[in-house]
Amino acid sequence: MIKQYKKVMLGLLLLFVFTLQFIEAKNVSLKGKVITIDPGHGGRDSGTRYGNILEKDLNLQISEQLENELVKYGATIYMTRTKDEDLSSPYDKRKKRGDLYRRIRFIEKNKTTLYLSIHINWYNDYYYSGVEILYNNINPKNKKLSESITNEFLKAKIKTREPTTTDLYLYRNTKVPGVLIECGFLSNKNERYLLQTKEYQQEISKIITKGVINYLNT
Repeated sequence: MIKQYKKVMLGLLLLFVFTLQFIEAKNVSLKGKVITIDPGHGGRDSGTRYGNILEKDLNLQISEQLENELVKYGATIYMTRTKDEDLSSPYDKRKKRGDLYRRIRFIEKNKTTLYLSIHINWYNDYYYSGVEILYNNINPKNKKLSESITNEFLKAKIKTREPTTTDLYLYRNTKVPGVLIECGFLSNKNERYLLQTKEYQQEISKIITKGVINYLNT
């Protein structure tokens, strides 16, 4: 009788655990969400650089890791670029503006839930460090998204600056919710080393994903 009672209790316990896991998985599902990842720069535009280390390459590497993480939760992902290229047309008189304009159009045409623009920072003072999330007030949801991602970086004990506004062309002209994520400073020795490692790229991708999930759940 006691053995049978223990079996019943064990069964109920396992059922309870599986139910919790199911509820948790359901709550964090990104199925039906369309997220556009925008690896900054590319092609003729290398972004910032340190010797042979180019921002455009790191942006793409981090974006690929971020794509992998978001797909795990069922999100549909689009990338503004998947190789070393910009989006400008041969007929554009202003190549940079043409590139940015086409990124905006790409984000909007895919009925994007939100976009994440990935960049690397630079400052002449090499002591400067930390992640920084920037947003434009064109959409009131942008601030909430920036705060959600920032909070996850702080929880992970990664130095992170307060979210701040930006008036750069792409962000002030994109109505879809989204943010610019400066993943660190290429000018800082420690962060320059970390940003080149797959492990750190994966870590910050997981943190960004958690920030996105928390934002969408609220």
